[in-house]
Amino acid sequence: MKDKTFKRLLKNKDNKIHLTLIDPDKTNPEIAKKISLNAYEAGSDAILIGGSLGVYEPHLTELVKSCKESGLPVILFPGNINGLTSSADAVLFMLLLNSDDPYYVGGVQAQAAPIILRMGLETIPTAYIIIGHGGAAGYIGKARPIPYERGDIAAAYSLAGAMLGAKIIYLEAGSGAPYPIPPQTISLVRRALDQIEYDGLLIVGGGINSPESAKEAIKAGADGIVNGTIVEKDPLSLYHMIRAIRNSY
Repeated sequence: MKDKTFKRLLKNKDNKIHLTLIDPDKTNPEIAKKISLNAYEAGSDAILIGGSLGVYEPHLTELVKSCKESGLPVILFPGNINGLTSSADAVLFMLLLNSDDPYYVGGVQAQAAPIILRMGLETIPTAYIIIGHGGAAGYIGKARPIPYERGDIAAAYSLAGAMLGAKIIYLEAGSGAPYPIPPQTISLVRRALDQIEYDGLLIVGGGINSPESAKEAIKAGADGIVNGTIVEKDPLSLYHMIRAIRNSY
């Protein structure tokens, strides 16, 4: 499969990456289009579409098509196989590494692989690691969230993901998390990945609700951040978030 979307993200690594997350359960196609256009104008690199609950066809496909009108690549961020559609550009092909349920670390991937192949979607191998609050993703995925302050455990899981071949290490505090992943934890993960000269992307999401917290994540070693909840509440926040991460180094 082509890897055009991932290469586009990797190319922007030095400039720091911003991903705008849209939850299909909370957004209709018209609003999604407005968010995507705002994201494009603000300088976001791609649209992520996914959620843990309420995802269904044909709503998902309509949502993806409306987002693509912005010109930004649309990447699926599926909580399950119902989060797939051939209308997207790529899909995060994820292993929820700290799930206690084998379904999320092999089962659902085996079910999804033939479907993704038929759809012709670009796959981006992703190690998904739930930290702290965890949110709906942690609850539905039966994860054992890593304590916020245990950067050593987060680093071990991140190393495992990188050694398994993940192109993205995604540290997730969960949608609507009360606070983001601490910079100290991100720094420990970054240092661990640097030891193996990891050439993928370290992405951080969940609870990043201010330009200051976005800047702290980047300074700590993240290659990019994901914003979702705050974008739904305040579209103008995108400009401030992106400006913060690109002026943080």
